[in-house]
Amino acid sequence: MDAMRTMMGAALCLLGGMAGAAEPTQVATRLLEHLQAGRVDAAEAMLTPQMAQAVPADKLHGIWQSLGELQQRGEPRVSAQQGMQLVEVPLQFASGAVVAQVAVDAQDKVAGLLLRPAPAGKAPPPPTDATYTENDFSVPEARGALPGTLALPKGKGPFPAVVLVHGSGPQDRDESIGGNRPFLDLARGLAARGIAVLRYDKRTFARPQDFQQPFDVDDETTDDAVAALAALAADPRIDGSRVFVLGHSQGGMLAPRIASRWPQARGAVLWAAPSRGLLDLLPEQNRYLFQLDGTISAEEQAFLDTLDRQIAAARGDAAVAASELPLGVPQGFWKSIEAVDARADAKALRKPLLMLHGGRDFQVPDTDWMLWQQALQGREDVQWKSYPALNHIGIAGDGPGSLKEYAQPGHVDARLVDDVASWVESQR
Repeated sequence: MDAMRTMMGAALCLLGGMAGAAEPTQVATRLLEHLQAGRVDAAEAMLTPQMAQAVPADKLHGIWQSLGELQQRGEPRVSAQQGMQLVEVPLQFASGAVVAQVAVDAQDKVAGLLLRPAPAGKAPPPPTDATYTENDFSVPEARGALPGTLALPKGKGPFPAVVLVHGSGPQDRDESIGGNRPFLDLARGLAARGIAVLRYDKRTFARPQDFQQPFDVDDETTDDAVAALAALAADPRIDGSRVFVLGHSQGGMLAPRIASRWPQARGAVLWAAPSRGLLDLLPEQNRYLFQLDGTISAEEQAFLDTLDRQIAAARGDAAVAASELPLGVPQGFWKSIEAVDARADAKALRKPLLMLHGGRDFQVPDTDWMLWQQALQGREDVQWKSYPALNHIGIAGDGPGSLKEYAQPGHVDARLVDDVASWVESQR
């Protein structure tokens, strides 16, 4: 397997579950040293039984080797999340920068490991001749404000505006992945067309401490998006009657829900939006990645079997620990997102919709696009835009989509940005 294919945690999957630990840094360091030295048996002895079953140490070693030569290891950082200890270690491989996230339980066992591309560095400032400015903008919310950036056109307002809502998992305001910043591209592209855009750090990224207690999808996404819409509309530089929500991936699935909870929303853009639940998509995504080389190995099939069991447990009535569920996420969250019927929400929302889909998107494939078309058939207030060459984050490429693309710097296709701008301009 190539390096990016095995980094499923970047977009899809966390391996194993997580709990607290007394000396997490030492345990994480020892595991990484075993993997680097090829001491597979020693690495496996450090895993919890659940982790060892889901991802055997020889598979972890194969993932490690696929990254190439380890050139540098940075200082570890420890954080507590939901009563768990998580060690993050920056790693520089020949193939690129990676962050290893190692979860250690109270018995000093490794209960989870995630290798993800290192976050992008600070975004460059706008060009000196830009027709817009970028300003700090705080999204107020009772649990704590979220930092954001408002891209504001120069000239006389008030301006129409868009709030960007992230996909799943912790996301910064640019929705950075590898060398790409799709929300930055979209915000600046729209601002250059005279449309203000607010992007903000997702709560799971900016304030993970807010998730020590059970939480649901509204705590994670919906409530903050509604607060962002209200705060933006109240700004005197913004035309409060022309404020739109644009959701990407999970954010797109929730965009109708968000727009219905802030009735002043003028309309919604659903970009790469699942029409089905995330627990339906997870096994499809992983199976697709495993099949890119033409076969599914015994270890990969074991992973898929474990994932199927975790999904069944997440949907079941019996209480199950987060460590035994997909992505190590608590059951309450899965129950809440399973209860979302995105197609029904969109049908009930009597506001203009713009639907965007990339033909090379393996995370939200053509199946979902067709289901959206069936659900919204006959709606004259819905526009459809499909881009055969674009992937999940709106970047053009060739051949089957893969996670490896996300490590290659690119930009959201100008046609997609222009289509969004034209649609917003037409909604008066």
